Amino acid sequence: MRISQTSGIPIYQQIADSFRQDILTGKFQEGEYLPSIRGLAKELKISVITTMKAYEQLQAEGLVTAVQGKGFYVNEQNREMLKEQHLRKVEESLLEAIRSGRLAGISDEELKNMLSELLLL
Repeated sequence: MRISQTSGIPIYQQIADSFRQDILTGKFQEGEYLPSIRGLAKELKISVITTMKAYEQLQAEGLVTAVQGKGFYVNEQNREMLKEQHLRKVEESLLEAIRSGRLAGISDEELKNMLSELLLL
């Protein structure tokens, strides 16, 4: 796992995003334990609190469950429900981008062109 101190994205979010992707793509299977909080914090040279925050975010999303004394394991995933949740987030982000674009005086055509260019990245 790689984290960037300069990306502008909080470290706990980078960790959560990385594990989320690994879980949703099947790299971590149902019932499999994530690395220990302390072990991951040591490996990444970050605070245990930061690591815990990432794991708690995954737990709040229903991706993992905490087991006292054992750590966090991956829950069974309802892929359709997860896809719907992500679609809602994408829609919210796109609506916010449209609102921002309109405030800046950007035409719908310019917004479409911007999205098309960004999709190529």
